[in-house]
Amino acid sequence: MITVVDYGVGNLGSIVNLCRYLNIPARLCSLPEEVASAEKLLLPGVGAFDTAMARIEQRGLRAALEHSVRIRGVPILGICLGMQLLSDSSEEGSAVGLGFIRAQTVRIPAAPDGQPRLTIPHMGWNKVSPSPSSRLLARLPSEPRFYFVHSYHVVCKDPTDTAGTVRYGATLTAAIERGNVFGTQFHPEKSHRYGMQVMRNFQSL
Repeated sequence: MITVVDYGVGNLGSIVNLCRYLNIPARLCSLPEEVASAEKLLLPGVGAFDTAMARIEQRGLRAALEHSVRIRGVPILGICLGMQLLSDSSEEGSAVGLGFIRAQTVRIPAAPDGQPRLTIPHMGWNKVSPSPSSRLLARLPSEPRFYFVHSYHVVCKDPTDTAGTVRYGATLTAAIERGNVFGTQFHPEKSHRYGMQVMRNFQSL
């Protein structure tokens, strides 16, 4: 059973609908005790880093998430802003992130001089290069394409925590993976067959 954490930020309906389509058991939960006892966790998110962290704190979910992820070793998948919340901090604000992975969230850099101007946010379909060792991005066709909407990206302190990359002016982190902690900057629920495989992979962990 995947527990989709409802803290008032995120495209929850699309995620739950995708799970139902794939016959993956999933439920929306907003109570700390439900999050603390979850089998698998999915942390969605859209919007601003500080706002999202404030809502997690206000609902008493930080301690529940830490208990499940750090103590019980429950797999967690962060999606888009949800992946950024797994990092230590963000240039977007001053809030302290969940810190489940040693990383910082920074703004997508401008294109180098002489290169075409980049549109921020990075929005639309783009090819992802999975790490050969990634479990989350396993069993995907060659050059899988995913749907992105973001202005910030995660920079891992340990490069081996990067499970996939995407080119957008520079090489950006598209997915992270360390132990029981996983994240995608792209939206699996909007990425058709590629996103479906990512969700199947997470379910099988």
